Amino acid sequence: MSDVLERIDEQVKSHPVIIYMKGTPKLPQCGFSSRAAQALQACGLPFAYVNILSDPEVFQNLPSYANWPTFPQLYINGELVGGCDITLEMYQNGELKPMIEAAHAAQEDKPEES
Repeated sequence: MSDVLERIDEQVKSHPVIIYMKGTPKLPQCGFSSRAAQALQACGLPFAYVNILSDPEVFQNLPSYANWPTFPQLYINGELVGGCDITLEMYQNGELKPMIEAAHAAQEDKPEES
């Protein structure tokens, strides 16, 4: 199990914005994942995603990674933001886009690892 948790940790830390979802942003496989991905897309900035349905190990172990039992899961700057409801609420009140912009800016400011 530790291998998959290390892989999740690497994904979360190497992308300024990543969503673990059922399906893909273009072909979501559940309504919650669809709405969360739409909110991210509406912000107009790139984000990474992992289709948990195509990776059973991630599907089984992600809930224990950040102690969050449901999907989708949105991470910004390596921190769990939350699921669909929190993502939508942050989008609707104008908090999501500035948070994503700040995450991208912080990623650009990181020194290159050798």
